[in-house]
Amino acid sequence: MLREDTYSVVKRLTPEGGTTCAVCSRLRRGILYNAAAEMGCTKIALGHHRDDLVESLLLSMLFAGKMRSMPPKLRSDDGRNTVIRPLCFSAEAEVAAFAASAAFPIIPCDLCGSQENLQRKRVKRLLSDLERDHPGVRASLFASMGNVLPAHLLDARLYPRDAQSGPDPWIDGDGCADAASPRALVRI
Repeated sequence: MLREDTYSVVKRLTPEGGTTCAVCSRLRRGILYNAAAEMGCTKIALGHHRDDLVESLLLSMLFAGKMRSMPPKLRSDDGRNTVIRPLCFSAEAEVAAFAASAAFPIIPCDLCGSQENLQRKRVKRLLSDLERDHPGVRASLFASMGNVLPAHLLDARLYPRDAQSGPDPWIDGDGCADAASPRALVRI
């Protein structure tokens, strides 16, 4: 067990009224990376479950404009460590049920747990509401991360504009096609 004073550092670095999550997670990750390197470890196992990945996907899409989540295996930017998430295919409820049956202690994070207006909590409530009306929504969102159709997305790095066939009237406008061309737009 590692004990570090992250609280005072996070409070010092987080602007008044701001959320502590970004600073806290980077700080904790740095502590884990350094400890792993000191112990000669090459992998760090984290306890993220399926719901964490789904919530992260929605948070990223809704508030960062990116389609991303947390992969089951990730090499750190500095190349020193590999992060694995062995619980990522398990639902939060399954993990909680197992933890309760094994009488594992629950250690809450008072730093972020005390912040009621976090976007993650809002997304968690949204998913719970959707799941109540449409059972399987979380499982479907999770499955979507393994069933990506790049040609149906807008990322030009995945599907460059020059690889598309012909002009696009939605992007290129009405004058996009040559009137003499058989592919010219017809106005109705």
